[in-house]
Amino acid sequence: MNYDGSCRTDCLKKDAGEENKMSMDSETVRLGIIGIGNMGSEHCRNIQGGKCPDVRITAVADLREDRRRWASERLPGAAVYCSGEELISAGNCDAVLIAVPHFGHEALAISAMEKGLDVLCEKPAAVTASAARRMLKTAERTGRCLTYMFNQRTNCTYRAIHDALGSGAFGELKRVNWIVTDWYRTQRYYDSGTWRATWSGEGGGVLLNQCPHQLDLLIWLCGMPKKVRAVCHEGKWHRIEVEDDVSAYFEFEGGATGVMITSTGDLPGTNRLEIDCEKGKIVCEDGFARCWKLSESERSICFESDNPWYHADASMTVMKTDGINLQHVGVINAFADHILNGRPPVATAADGLNAIMLSNAIHMAGWTGEEITIPLNEERFDRMLEERIARSQPKNGYDQTYETSHERTGETINPSSDHTS
Repeated sequence: MNYDGSCRTDCLKKDAGEENKMSMDSETVRLGIIGIGNMGSEHCRNIQGGKCPDVRITAVADLREDRRRWASERLPGAAVYCSGEELISAGNCDAVLIAVPHFGHEALAISAMEKGLDVLCEKPAAVTASAARRMLKTAERTGRCLTYMFNQRTNCTYRAIHDALGSGAFGELKRVNWIVTDWYRTQRYYDSGTWRATWSGEGGGVLLNQCPHQLDLLIWLCGMPKKVRAVCHEGKWHRIEVEDDVSAYFEFEGGATGVMITSTGDLPGTNRLEIDCEKGKIVCEDGFARCWKLSESERSICFESDNPWYHADASMTVMKTDGINLQHVGVINAFADHILNGRPPVATAADGLNAIMLSNAIHMAGWTGEEITIPLNEERFDRMLEERIARSQPKNGYDQTYETSHERTGETINPSSDHTS
């Protein structure tokens, strides 16, 4: 299939043999990967490298001829298709991993679930909350699993923070501050894809591409904000039409507040999460979490202490973790474990909806200057986004694929690349 939707005649399809006709009787999940660009090809390398023993890649699909040629050469035994729809209809997969540009998530996920396939979708869930809601409803109606690549939930430090807050040891949330600017991007990054950093191709900037992980973690750790204000600077640090610098203010049920600052223009950047609670605080930075615990609630101290200048005698400790940080591999393995054994995936379909709803609310607050209440008016947001899509400027150039590793920082492991004109 070409980018205009017409069918190609030179699709590199090959017979995957009798192996692909096997069912899960072999106790492995037959996985189809739709989209083998930067992330899709990294998933292929991880699975082919033996990091996901319960998964076999039986099919891949990509619109680009050079990526299909890459798959034909690198993935022996896998059928190669010109489009995701063709792969979904082929019948040689139990599940699909969707790693295409954001606007393609909804249609492919719904189509796969309608045909009885379980779905693991890259972040964000979709571009709009309304699309993610339709995906969620399809999952509920068909009974299929729909989960998302929220791989930061596998990080041992964030898991330890989640457990500590959930235990009640720190009391009620008072405030959360997150500065996350350690994903600096050059202009070359934005120029590497004709779809990147455009309203029509990506649907947003840092909020849609880099920040979905932190928005999900914010909700997972602290709950969903009820009110949002924001300033979203578009093209502040790069020649792009979408946001690359955002400051958001949140109010939570119960009175807690929060601030998130994110940008792709800071070098060196910062990733510092501070969670202040009634019985202490947690500061996560540089890969570990430091904790300060109070002997009693700050609220009791405030109203019961006779000392106007009370000073807490709280010692700092480093939060213990299990040291396991599996990232994308952990999400894929949990997805397979859910299919084979019924254990829960890393995230639910509702989690994906919540994260994109918060993202949409930040966008709308920035666009309007208004305080946005969650759940937001999805129809209004969709209309406002469509107005931006209508004004979106097409980008010339080509789509470039880098071989990257996200086990650490997304660093390039092979500077060579494939591209189409």
